[in-house]
Amino acid sequence: MTQHEKADFLQRLQQQGHSLLLPNAWDAASARLFEEAGFQAIGTTSAGIAFSQGYSDGQAISRDEMMRVIARIVEVVRVPVTADIEAGYGPTPKDVAETIRAVIATGAVGINLEDNRGVSQLLYTLDEQVERIAAARKAADDASLALVINARIDTYLYQVGEEATRMEETIQRAKAYLQAGADSIFVPGVIDPEYIQILVREIPAPLNIMASPGAPSTRELFALGVNRVSIGGAAMLATMGLVRDIAHELHEEGTYQQISTHSYDFAIASQLFQQEK
Repeated sequence: MTQHEKADFLQRLQQQGHSLLLPNAWDAASARLFEEAGFQAIGTTSAGIAFSQGYSDGQAISRDEMMRVIARIVEVVRVPVTADIEAGYGPTPKDVAETIRAVIATGAVGINLEDNRGVSQLLYTLDEQVERIAAARKAADDASLALVINARIDTYLYQVGEEATRMEETIQRAKAYLQAGADSIFVPGVIDPEYIQILVREIPAPLNIMASPGAPSTRELFALGVNRVSIGGAAMLATMGLVRDIAHELHEEGTYQQISTHSYDFAIASQLFQQEK
């Protein structure tokens, strides 16, 4: 598929009647493994990429470094890739537009765009984020690409404001973001089925929920009306946990049980990257 065809395909995958289960890769190897497993599209995880490059989460990694990793992921897979670009690598609409142009240059066909400032979990005002999303849409339109904009709302993830009004603010933001040019809404931090049903009912667009411990299964989430389920940095963190266990066993015991249990065949690993796109 061309980049334009991938964008259209990703858009279709998250529409009503479809169930988009989206794994989140942090490098070429993880992306190829997800593709090999049969996923129709792949997201990136900004936290996972940052950790793998030696940075903390929260836009500590530069835009250029993030784009290099995303470009490599796009290069090694055939399926559409949607890029987690955190809060757009700058506060202004101009910053966001520049990031969108960089994303499009990597070959990715979608983005996650957060509405938090990364400072004490404060959010951009509604008007500020609307302008930032509009700038993202305009940059994509100028490139003649139907970029899938997944607008992330962090009211629940960071427990912003009073609990009694949090749902109302989330829905208000969702509707404004859609009007500004977003295609779907991402509300991480919500796993209560009752809250999810309210979001599905009140938001007139595809809803993305992040799977996490304690959340309903993906099958249950889709049955609730969720259109898109992603896993964020969970797989990368699980991989870090495994490497930590390998390291401690090797250093303290001098044994290789963890390596033996979880080893991936070397020849198959080599073949992952021998196939042409």
